[in-house]
Amino acid sequence: MEQQLLIYNTLSRQKELFRPINEGHVGMYVCGPTVYGDAHLGHARPAITFDVVFRYLQHLGYKVRYVRNITDVGHLEHDADEGEDKIAKKARLEQLEPMEVAQYYTNRYHAAMDKLNVLPPSIEPHASGHIMEQIALVQSILDAGLAYVSNGSVYFDVRKYQENTHKYGQLSGRVIDEMLATTRELDGQDEKRFPGDFALWKKASPEHIMRWPSPWSDGFPGWHAECTAMGAKYLGSPFDIHGGGMDLVFPHHESEIAQCVASTGHAPCRYWMHNNMITINGQKMGKSLGNFITLDEFFNGSHKDKDGKEMLDQAYSPMTIRFFILQAHYRSTVDFSNEALQASEKGFSKLMEAYKALSRIAAAAGAAGDSGIASLRQKCYDAMNDDFATPMVISHLFEAAKTINSAVDGKLKLNQADIDELKDVFDTFLFGILGMRDEAAEGNNTALLDGLMGIILDIRAAAKANKDWTTSDKIRDSLNALGVTVKDGKDGATYSF
Repeated sequence: MEQQLLIYNTLSRQKELFRPINEGHVGMYVCGPTVYGDAHLGHARPAITFDVVFRYLQHLGYKVRYVRNITDVGHLEHDADEGEDKIAKKARLEQLEPMEVAQYYTNRYHAAMDKLNVLPPSIEPHASGHIMEQIALVQSILDAGLAYVSNGSVYFDVRKYQENTHKYGQLSGRVIDEMLATTRELDGQDEKRFPGDFALWKKASPEHIMRWPSPWSDGFPGWHAECTAMGAKYLGSPFDIHGGGMDLVFPHHESEIAQCVASTGHAPCRYWMHNNMITINGQKMGKSLGNFITLDEFFNGSHKDKDGKEMLDQAYSPMTIRFFILQAHYRSTVDFSNEALQASEKGFSKLMEAYKALSRIAAAAGAAGDSGIASLRQKCYDAMNDDFATPMVISHLFEAAKTINSAVDGKLKLNQADIDELKDVFDTFLFGILGMRDEAAEGNNTALLDGLMGIILDIRAAAKANKDWTTSDKIRDSLNALGVTVKDGKDGATYSF
């Protein structure tokens, strides 16, 4: 049955029927991390949100090209056009090369995403690897007369753009006159004709490490240019979906629209999707606010606030974090609390117990099919088709779990078709689309591996005790060839990968 998918478009402020530009194909661009620190819960939300979008579009049969960028240059402090590059500042403080910082935190971001079962994007371009494309974008905007050079920097002329197009502020709902009245003064603001103008290219100060030659100066691209340039390069212009956190609507995405319209005459995409924020005590979680908890801290259960108070009652597994995020609609705010995470942990455990119980139910021959089970699959589709309503999918799966538990308790008879359908719906929606996985089974695999390695090391220890060095060395070398390092110590041998 063909599914009719509705997506809430931030631009139109309403749900719209999804129709890709090219039938059967979807191009999706999502703003990725600025890699100068460890990923926190606020980073997990867009990653998980658009992972589910990616999974569901593929499930519907679309060939999806998913582009998620890495910002490794040009993102200045406080999202402004002045101050220090966030990565360069981190490099200076830690006495490292900026690209060393970027690579280190990119690796750690990927490791955290793997734990959360977030699929890798189709393409993951880096801003620093697309300087020429960004220079070409800036030049095209200058050629259109909608930007100007000032002291070696290039700024987008917001007022002139607005006079020509009447489009600036359409995504965020901001009004230029109000912006003029509320924009705070910044160092170097005198380079701009209007405080609301934003940098397309910045001339590097003498101490600035990250710089490239351009027609205007040795410098670096503005933060907004990278996504416009890379989205067009890999997805064409326009493409289908542009996603990101709601905090990017202004100024980042508003500026992306302006850049694209100025350079091509049309908007960058058809649908704008934005996930809402994770909050702590009602305040946005973020690095700039210093109130964030990293994902690794959630996984190991250790985090103290600025007053030294423990924020986490326990460690929370990656799937608990993922389930916690998916239990709220992506457009709603989610407030962190230990109680909410513990409830998510228990809820996911109940679903997993019900799923595993299916294998213990004896099918009742001749039992009538359960009408609730027959409609379960379409209910889950209906929820996903209504702007990816993952909380509704989860609620339907909880109802299915009640049915399974009733069958286990002997209060309800299920035929084999019912059991097979329940298993397939869980496989399709809980694991395939929502991207959950059985951590308990993975833990059992870990225990099995530890047990097998213990046996192997005991055999090697016996060989060494018998002075059978040939066997001892063969076991060590064979394990090493498989990527397992054996280290001998006074208390016996240990292994690591």
